[in-house]
Amino acid sequence: MHRVRLSRLLLVGLLMIGGCAEPDSAGEAEAAGRVGGWRTAGCEFSRAPEHTEVGGVRMPVTPAPLRAAMEQIEQAGRTRFAASFAGLEVDQLRVRAIVYRVPSAAAGFDDFLRQTAGNNCIVVRDAAHAVTDLGEWHDRVVADLAYWSARGVRIVTVGSRHDGAGVEIGTRDVDLARVALPAHYGDEAPLVFVEEGPVTPLTSTRINSPEPGR
Repeated sequence: MHRVRLSRLLLVGLLMIGGCAEPDSAGEAEAAGRVGGWRTAGCEFSRAPEHTEVGGVRMPVTPAPLRAAMEQIEQAGRTRFAASFAGLEVDQLRVRAIVYRVPSAAAGFDDFLRQTAGNNCIVVRDAAHAVTDLGEWHDRVVADLAYWSARGVRIVTVGSRHDGAGVEIGTRDVDLARVALPAHYGDEAPLVFVEEGPVTPLTSTRINSPEPGR
């Protein structure tokens, strides 16, 4: 999950390397809007991960076909299927994408995922909240930062979770925040609290390097 320190966060499709175990359910009947998640037919096939070298370090990369499918899903999820789409991530080692969506609103989105996947492996998982819902809560908390600071709740980061679990609040006052924010916004507010240290300014260090050719 990307987080920003006291500034607007756009919930983007996060490219994260995941390694959670998956039950073998590829090829099973996938009902539209199915609760519990499902996988596309492309998950039946194993694929060797692709790699590149950066500075002598070998790193996995996302294959072009999978990357293209993810871009289409991201765009459609934020426009045509915003009531369902929560976010996505890439598991480069398993050569697959993981899409999070709200199943109750996912009938058309699930069909779109099947059509867009092609031969790629797309793992579909349930989410509690869609990107639009969390975006509204994110903006509401950010707008209230001065209010919370005046009440002793030092919020350091605010970030919408790409898995749709909620808006993550990073604060130096976790115990206080867990009581104060739900009391203010309501117990149903999708807020997740984590302990976060104070903002540390970056120190600018100049490294004297020889000019080319010397």
